[in-house]
Amino acid sequence: PDYVARMVDRSRRYLYYIVGEVQKRGMPTEVALLPMIESAYNPMAYSRSRASGIWQFIPSTGKHFGLEQTWWLDERRDVVAATDGALDYLQKLYAEFGDWYLALAAYNWGEGSVRRAIAANTKRGLPTNYESLNMPAETRQYVPKLQAVKNIIRAPEIFGLDLADVPDAPYFAV
Repeated sequence: PDYVARMVDRSRRYLYYIVGEVQKRGMPTEVALLPMIESAYNPMAYSRSRASGIWQFIPSTGKHFGLEQTWWLDERRDVVAATDGALDYLQKLYAEFGDWYLALAAYNWGEGSVRRAIAANTKRGLPTNYESLNMPAETRQYVPKLQAVKNIIRAPEIFGLDLADVPDAPYFAV
């Protein structure tokens, strides 16, 4: 409960902005909750694989989506720039795979890994949906984690949680 409360508290600064950007693009609103899975909405989060920011871009993917990384600046930690890059990337993945679950799996595991898993299932005559692909446990649990966060945010009282309200107003100006 303490971890969820801290995560929700950190999201209060950015959620209004990110939900607005997600809705402008016609994407599923729960995509705005993805930074809770990636970084617990911590813009300074840094992983052992060198992923950084609330969207946890690795250096190469960040550069590919226009996020500058120099000794002085790392736009992967810039909430506005990184959100734009992450949503562009997710839309690209959805356009390729035609399925939000597969797009999310590719965001977590890599698009090449998802392509290879789909090709392997196709070769064996097996279904190629998210549930049917052979993938690492972290990726297998990625979509269920997002669904769990969505359920907790939607009805925290069911889970015995008392979460702070997230204001329906901007925290910062762009």
